[in-house]
Amino acid sequence: MTKHVLDVWSPQLRARRRVDVYLPASYDADSRRRYPVLYMHDGQNLSDPATAFGGVTWDVEGALTRLASRGIEPILVGIHHGGDQRLAELSPFPDPKHGGGRGDRYARFVAGTLKAAIDRRFRTRADRDATAIAGSSMGGLISLYAFFREPSPFGRAAVMSPSIWFGERRILDFVEQARSAHGRLYVDVGTDEGPGTLRDARALARALRQKGYRQGQTMRYVEARGHRHQEQHWAARLPAALAFLFKDAT
Repeated sequence: MTKHVLDVWSPQLRARRRVDVYLPASYDADSRRRYPVLYMHDGQNLSDPATAFGGVTWDVEGALTRLASRGIEPILVGIHHGGDQRLAELSPFPDPKHGGGRGDRYARFVAGTLKAAIDRRFRTRADRDATAIAGSSMGGLISLYAFFREPSPFGRAAVMSPSIWFGERRILDFVEQARSAHGRLYVDVGTDEGPGTLRDARALARALRQKGYRQGQTMRYVEARGHRHQEQHWAARLPAALAFLFKDAT
């Protein structure tokens, strides 16, 4: 596995953004093969303890190595967050207490500017069915929004411990009113994340079932026993989440 560091200008955010691109070990061995792509938020937390929150990473290299042993080899694109602009950029709707609400600009950056740059530079499968987006907490919230936002290039999404509370739970109304997009969704929550977070995750799962998503087929909903709102628990759940997301996209 090799890692490329890019510096990408976002006209939507009016800022430069560091992006880490993790290429599968097989990438250089076959110059004709094209790969599905996974876009992940909070790139600082994915692999480097020096930049990760609390020094705990998602160990994405380990997760990708395990997936490769099963024949699943996506390109992973880790998008670094904007520091003190993180809440604003990852929130599709403003919150009365915390502000924010610039999520649509961020979604347009990832779906438009960044995806186009990645597709030009690397041998990707650019179609919607081979393009996924994933994150936790606020990253889970914006991933859910990006999946249902029209037009969406993301045919698959991992929504881990989503911060549904942000913006007075307006994301639930957004999902209920959105068209039922073809694709696959992984949604999870830890049982020790607090009663509000668990309640909201269950409400989202109900809304998705009502839209026609089927457990084990087009959706996988998981309640992880004893897991908290922590990097180490998201890291533990990541391999299974990606295996479900990509099991027929290679």
